[in-house]
Amino acid sequence: MACDTYRRTPEQTMAERVAEVRKKTQALADALVSGRVKVRVGPNGAVVFLDWQDRAGITDACAYRRIMSAGSQLAQAKIKQAELMSGRKIDQQAVARGVHSHDGGKTWHEGH
Repeated sequence: MACDTYRRTPEQTMAERVAEVRKKTQALADALVSGRVKVRVGPNGAVVFLDWQDRAGITDACAYRRIMSAGSQLAQAKIKQAELMSGRKIDQQAVARGVHSHDGGKTWHEGH
């Protein structure tokens, strides 16, 4: 995924960044399952992970795509549950455009 390599530090190799993204998104998936992190679906269909602190430059959209493609079924179920609770599905076009929130889903911004 492009988000694996987008925000590398100057001394970080591509392989190290890919490993870091995998490790951090697995930790996010574990936090979702345990309830330490919550998912919110915005009115525009974008996704935000609430209380996710150790993100290492990984966007919510990137983490969402990784969890849905290779994450645990329990973490995927938490995301589906958030869709049900919000009454709307996550919009794949919003995710692809990079729509995101910097304030826990109060306001939303197009990708930048």
